[in-house]
Amino acid sequence: MPAAKLEDLFLMTLKDIYHGEKQIVSALPKMAKAAESDELKDALQHHLEETKGQVQRLEQVFQMLGKPAKAEKCEAIEGLIEEGEEVMSDAETGPVADAGIIAAGQAIEHYEIARYGTLVAWAKELGMKDAAKLLDETLEQEKMADQKLSKIALGDVNRSAA
Repeated sequence: MPAAKLEDLFLMTLKDIYHGEKQIVSALPKMAKAAESDELKDALQHHLEETKGQVQRLEQVFQMLGKPAKAEKCEAIEGLIEEGEEVMSDAETGPVADAGIIAAGQAIEHYEIARYGTLVAWAKELGMKDAAKLLDETLEQEKMADQKLSKIALGDVNRSAA
């Protein structure tokens, strides 16, 4: 059924990112296991716990809307995760693989930042202040995760991989 109003787009995007977050919960342990850098492992494991909380916040938003928490396939996240898996299988272990894992992780974070930014703006426009607050909390976590990955990459990983 086509979206007829902003609320329809909001719900479609919410279902999309809900599926994406669940896929990320499955992917992060694999990424952490493949990482050599202890700092990168820790960052990925920390973000796994954050992502589990993000899934719960999305479920709260669905509840606020009086809708079941239903996921719809997020092709973008699945594609980004698949790219990350390719890097992990094609790159040698060590700093080169870590650099690839960081790049894959940041691609996912950037997608999430775009999606959550849109959802926050739409929630505000629709007068959903509580939903906007929950989504904004996740948006800030995604931005921090991206910054942490950049810090790790620029700290030692990229230099060692070069």
